[in-house]
Amino acid sequence: MSRTLGIIAGGGAFPITVAKTAKERGERVVGAGFASDTDPAFPERCDAFVWLKLGQLGRLIDFFTAHGVTHVVMAGPINKPRALDLRPDWRAAKLLFSTKTRGDDALLRAVTAELEREGMHVVAPHLYSPDLLAPEGVLTRRKPTEREQEDISFGWNVSRSLGAFDIGQCLVVRERIVLAVEAIEGTDAAIRRGGQLGGPGAVVVKRPKPAQDRR
Repeated sequence: MSRTLGIIAGGGAFPITVAKTAKERGERVVGAGFASDTDPAFPERCDAFVWLKLGQLGRLIDFFTAHGVTHVVMAGPINKPRALDLRPDWRAAKLLFSTKTRGDDALLRAVTAELEREGMHVVAPHLYSPDLLAPEGVLTRRKPTEREQEDISFGWNVSRSLGAFDIGQCLVVRERIVLAVEAIEGTDAAIRRGGQLGGPGAVVVKRPKPAQDRR
């Protein structure tokens, strides 16, 4: 029996990449997307697709179940400020009530557990795009200066501490002063804010949270 992959698609081209790879592997693709985030070209890559509103967890699970989804991938970012405006259905409301915190990782873990209770296996998206993972080492034309490396090391440790509270993974540093910390506005906005405050020489640090579920 062939695998049926359910893709919960956020923004950007990544969900399309995952769908393309799944098709090349002979998998059936069932997609779910959000009008304010998902690329309009994504549904064309799916054998079945549904548009959802944030908070429609019950409808998502019913749709995936009806189409025989066996494995699930979450791919692409969701606009975080919109998450404050979500209108949860009864299943999502029950999930939110059961979580102690509302950070990204806590909510994703809760959604993952709910999907797996329905017999679907949630897998890491990088399994469908291993070539997109950054290799270890310097990827730019030059290495960081000694001062930049000090800021990177400082920011790395600060980010690890913040990650324990399920706060954003990104921060901007200059001269070992934290200029911006990612919150609900997301990575791009945090970088812009930090760059405006720090100007040339500011350093961006982003790392996984200490116990982050890589799926």
